[in-house]
Amino acid sequence: MTAYSFSVNGMMRTVEAEAEMPLLYALRNTLGLTAAKFGCGLGQCGACTVIVDGQAVRSCSTPISAVEGTKVTTLEGLGTSEKPHPVQAAFIAEQAAQCGYCINGMVMTSVALLAQTPSPDLGQIKEALAGNLCRCGTHQRILQAVSRAAGRAAP
Repeated sequence: MTAYSFSVNGMMRTVEAEAEMPLLYALRNTLGLTAAKFGCGLGQCGACTVIVDGQAVRSCSTPISAVEGTKVTTLEGLGTSEKPHPVQAAFIAEQAAQCGYCINGMVMTSVALLAQTPSPDLGQIKEALAGNLCRCGTHQRILQAVSRAAGRAAP
């Protein structure tokens, strides 16, 4: 076991773990941050997405050793019920969540997209979210929410 230190939602944290342990397990099981979900375990569904140094990454397939010294942001680090992040507020306004399982990945991927491309067009939004699976069928509302957060008219 090795100690890995990294910033999580603005606070330095240290986790004792094997180098190959998925970041998702450290976040959920050790640090109690449960917004990132275990979906496929292969980095293909997006439910476990977090932001590492500005990039959306799949925490289920990212070893904890890869985040040593980085800045990790989880959904818990974006906003609060009283003061949601603009992307969270847009998802609420558009009623973009149904079962909620994919929403962590959709929101985190959207936050990373808008940080890099503040005014994406619909094609860019679709491309960014293409790796996030939603089984409830709220894709149209999710696209509307991201467009709203970007200050664009809903598609």
